[in-house]
Amino acid sequence: MYRLLFDLVFRRMDPERAHELAFALIGAVGRVPGLRSLVSRVLRVPRGGAGAVRVWGRTLPGRFGLAAGFDKNARAVEGLAMLGYSFVEIGTVTAEPQPGNEQPRLWRVLDQRALRNRMGFNNEGSAAVAARLRRLRSTPHGRSLVVGVNIGKTKVTPAAEAAADYATSAGRLAPYADYLVVNVSSPNTPGLRDLQAVESLRPVLTATRVAADEATARAGRPVVPVLVKIAPDLSDADVDAVADLVAELGLDGVVAVNTTIGHTLGPGGLSGPPLLARGLDVVARLRTRLGEEAVIIGVGGVGSPADAREYLAVGATLVQAYTAFIYEGPTFPARVARALADDARRGGGR
Repeated sequence: MYRLLFDLVFRRMDPERAHELAFALIGAVGRVPGLRSLVSRVLRVPRGGAGAVRVWGRTLPGRFGLAAGFDKNARAVEGLAMLGYSFVEIGTVTAEPQPGNEQPRLWRVLDQRALRNRMGFNNEGSAAVAARLRRLRSTPHGRSLVVGVNIGKTKVTPAAEAAADYATSAGRLAPYADYLVVNVSSPNTPGLRDLQAVESLRPVLTATRVAADEATARAGRPVVPVLVKIAPDLSDADVDAVADLVAELGLDGVVAVNTTIGHTLGPGGLSGPPLLARGLDVVARLRTRLGEEAVIIGVGGVGSPADAREYLAVGATLVQAYTAFIYEGPTFPARVARALADDARRGGGR
C-alpha cells in the first residue's frame, strides 16, 4: 500500500514538502498516548525481550535506530519510537539557529533508492532544542525513550572557534541526551569536513567532552557518552587516525558513516544503498582498530533486515537507517526490529 502511495503521491511531490507532511503526521500521532500504543501494537513493534541490548549502562529495546537528519529539532521522538525505532538520534543541532541552505536542497535518486541533500544543518538552535527535550524528559514516557543528539558547527562560526561552538551545544543538550554525536562529516557546511583531521578534531572532541561532563554534573545526571560521526570518503589511514584519537581521548565510540560526496549527481551528500559497501568496510576497520569495548553505530545503506545483519556481523554494536524509511514507509522500522529480535531469540546477531 505504501509503495502505491509513494508512486502515486509522494514521488510527484517536492521531497522536502513530502517530508514535512509525513513528519507532522508522525509527530501528531506520537503525542496521543492511546493512539501511540495502538499504532505500535498494529505494527507489532518488539519491546525488550530477547532483542534488548545493554549499551552505556542502559537497556535499549533493540539494536535498530533512526539516524540523524529526519527529526532535526526533537519534535517527533515519541512518534518515531512508536514506529519501532529502539533509539532516535535527533539533529544535527547547532549552537545557534540557522535556516540551512537555499531550496531546493533535497532530491530523490529513484533509480538507486537514494537521497541527495544539501540541507545545511537547518535547525532551531541548541537552546530551543534543549527546552523541547527538557519537556520531553519531564514525563515518564519521555524519560523511557533513548534519544541521541547529533551536534554540528554553526555555519557562520569560524573554524578557529569550532571547539567553543560545539561546547556550547554540548553544554545545553547533554543533560537531556542518552548520547552525543559530534558531527564533523556533513559535506553541506563549508569547511566542516576539514575538522576530521586529527589536529583539528582533537580540540573539538576535548571541548565537547568537558562541556558535556560539566553540564551533566550540574544537573545531577550521569556522564553522557560522546561519539564522533565520520565520512565514508575518509581514506583508510584517516579512519585509523580518528579511531586512535577516540581511544586516546577515552571517547565512547564512532558513528560510521555520513553521506558521501563520491558521486556526479550535483552538490550535496548522497545517502542510501550506494553507501552500504563502504559503510561496512569502515565499521569493520573501526572494530579491528578499537577492539571489542567501543560502541560503533553502523549507518549507511541499510534498506532491509539483511543489511542490518551485515553491519552487526562486521562489528557494529547498533545500526541506524534513514533513507530507506522514505522509500519503504512506516512499517519499515518495526520490520527490521522484529527481524533482529528474532535473530537474537535464535542466538544470532552480534
